[in-house]
Amino acid sequence: MGALRERMDKDMVLRGMAASTRESYLWAVAGLAKYYRRSPDRISEREVQDYLLYLIEERKLAWSSCNIATRALKFFYHVTLKHPAAQFSIPRRRAPSRLPQILSREEVQRVIEASTHAKHRALLMTTYGAGLRVSEVVHLKLTDIDADRMAIRIEQGKGAKDRYSLLSARLLAELRRYWKLYRPREWLFPKSRTPHEPMDDSTAQKIFYRAMRRARIAKRCGIHGLRHAFATHLLESGVDVHTIQRLLGHGHLSTTLRYFHLAQKDLTRTRSPLDLLPLVPPRDA
Repeated sequence: MGALRERMDKDMVLRGMAASTRESYLWAVAGLAKYYRRSPDRISEREVQDYLLYLIEERKLAWSSCNIATRALKFFYHVTLKHPAAQFSIPRRRAPSRLPQILSREEVQRVIEASTHAKHRALLMTTYGAGLRVSEVVHLKLTDIDADRMAIRIEQGKGAKDRYSLLSARLLAELRRYWKLYRPREWLFPKSRTPHEPMDDSTAQKIFYRAMRRARIAKRCGIHGLRHAFATHLLESGVDVHTIQRLLGHGHLSTTLRYFHLAQKDLTRTRSPLDLLPLVPPRDA
């Protein structure tokens, strides 16, 4: 795409869009250009709509992926090319409502203990201990660890917002142990071969999956499951939902409220109505 790619990226930067969103949008427009083998500014509105149909029917991409492509192409044509009349759409699809599988405290402990590599152990403990997204934990810098205030600074998290999260005494001790062994200079968790760059998200995911296998935990979740566990365990321990919202960096309280469905404290204390029935035991009992 060349110059068009640069223009589109600048348009997104000016609107404060996160780096991960910008990358997804650029990837979507590049996919359109590759499909038709010509510059996207020479592709008609009808051709774009046909391309979206191809993604759904032939590539069989998930609806969420097609939705990202649609939003990316709308941004490219409306903002970068300044064609506000261009319209693209995909059928609305109601995503199935599924609650994530939550790791218990005992399972989180097993995952951490299964990772004997100091760097990997520190990464997993930081993700859980501060409730971070994978993109946030790999982009932490040494200067983000505030030992005086016992806080971790998350710079430009989702929604291009800075925030602070928890730094426990146990995590601080683990990070100091890790630093003495590896002496990272800028990034808290740098790449092994190129320490001037932060660790890739995919590498962090692999570290988590390896620890899950060693801990023999079969629940289906990625490293984001540690963030879910952080929020759920805080809620179960009595922390108010507004505090959890600030720690997680949620823009809307409704996003945080879903953890009420995951917390077990109130559920296990609720008495089943079956226990209130004066049932007579069967004769063969």
